[in-house]
Amino acid sequence: MVKKSDKYVNDGNLSYRAPDYLGDLSSRLWRKVTVFLEENSAVNRIDTNLVEMYCTQYEIYRHSYDHIKENGEVQAIYKPIQDFEGKIIDKSFQGFRRNPMTNIYSDSIKNLTKIGSELGLSPKSRSELLELARVESTDDKSSSAQMKAFFSNEED
Repeated sequence: MVKKSDKYVNDGNLSYRAPDYLGDLSSRLWRKVTVFLEENSAVNRIDTNLVEMYCTQYEIYRHSYDHIKENGEVQAIYKPIQDFEGKIIDKSFQGFRRNPMTNIYSDSIKNLTKIGSELGLSPKSRSELLELARVESTDDKSSSAQMKAFFSNEED
């Protein structure tokens, strides 16, 4: 039996079934995104890694947001005060620091925006893709008109 090349599996389309190793949120988003992409863009099987990155970044975004909701954007810093035996008898408030999860949250939003744009998942990127398709179709017409004019002038 001859094994199909990867690009021909599923007729070159994205699989609607999420990879087994994705988390629950990533898998749920995968099912939604692949249906949308198949119907509305030129994404195919070779773009599976981009879709996977988008879905995993979404899961990271959601987990980091949940952590921030639970623990806040900032965390209080306390310095322990010890007695002569080394026992902690009090703590001294030192100020606040930014919750490190806010950096992860911010990075995941940037990644979602960038990857989503590449996949055509934002209104702006979809309109840019439509404009590109429109320009290509008018370029094709003008190219064929140019070729026709070139060859008709050559005969003169």
